Amino acid sequence: MPTLFDPIKIGAIDAPNRIFMAPLTRTRATEGHVPTELMIEYYRQRAGAGLIISEATGISRHGLGWPHAPGLWLPSQVEAWKPVTEAVHRAGGRIFAQLWHMGRLARPDVTGMQSLSSGSARAPYAVPEKNPYDVPRPATLDDLRQVVDDYESAARNAIAAGFDGVQIHAANGYLIDQFLRDGVNDRDDDYGGSPENRIRLLREATERVIATVGAARTAVRLSPNGETQGADDSDPARVFIPAAKMLSDLGIAFLELRELSPEGTFGSSSVPKLSPQIRTAFAGPLVLNQDYSLAGAKADLASGVADAISWGRLFIANPDLVERFRDGAPLNTPDPKTFYDRGPEGYTDYPALEVA
Repeated sequence: MPTLFDPIKIGAIDAPNRIFMAPLTRTRATEGHVPTELMIEYYRQRAGAGLIISEATGISRHGLGWPHAPGLWLPSQVEAWKPVTEAVHRAGGRIFAQLWHMGRLARPDVTGMQSLSSGSARAPYAVPEKNPYDVPRPATLDDLRQVVDDYESAARNAIAAGFDGVQIHAANGYLIDQFLRDGVNDRDDDYGGSPENRIRLLREATERVIATVGAARTAVRLSPNGETQGADDSDPARVFIPAAKMLSDLGIAFLELRELSPEGTFGSSSVPKLSPQIRTAFAGPLVLNQDYSLAGAKADLASGVADAISWGRLFIANPDLVERFRDGAPLNTPDPKTFYDRGPEGYTDYPALEVA
């Protein structure tokens, strides 16, 4: 059976190990959503990952409603990403851009526009009396055509910026997830109702991205079990297993699942994980994520349910996570207070292992 340190073919990418860096919003871009010089060093430090999946990156002004998150719709953004990807490649790494439309979670105080969703239900917020989300506008067919166009444009821009591929963010309660789940999607048109209809936007966006950059450079992220940011489904297997089968038939490079557990630290759920069933429906590489210990990662690789594991918070605090895992070295502890700051503290200043 493979180990975490064995190479793996991921579409067009030959990854030297199966320790992937999960997408992580860090808010170090400018107010205009342009990557900064600080981000060059951050990603370069983590180039030892088998694959870096970038922080969620907006495909359009309308879809990016989070302060200081980067985008990929403007020439200035493309140009500012180039030194980031170049630094990763010079350090021997590989990096995919995660493409993001937030849907009803796009804050109007950031976008200056009413948000878009499958329906008109407002998203909840941790502090209800300070809820920054608005009541979204149900997407029209013209809106959805524009969204798919924006995925195409962002994917093309990502390759122009030097990324090795792209991952469509279809998880965590964002726009595509708002269409997948019947707890949010109450439409009665071709994008609502049956699982086949609710999968339609994911299929159309994926097909368009594949037509633009190729299936071997296209990945998808799903969060199939449990509620996340107000998005939930009454029967997740009924929609997510067909979604996985559809993505398998399209031949994408890999599928990543963020799966909740009852003991989860950043989100928890008693809804059973679907990875064993998705494993049978999806023929390509399957990457699993969320609260993995080293022992748990080894076990899921050995069982065959996963082909690689992605870590988020451990990569925040340990830029040399692969070496630490290989050597059995102690791990730095991530500091949540600096996750979304603006400067280098808690971003590029975590210590690396001392070389003897």
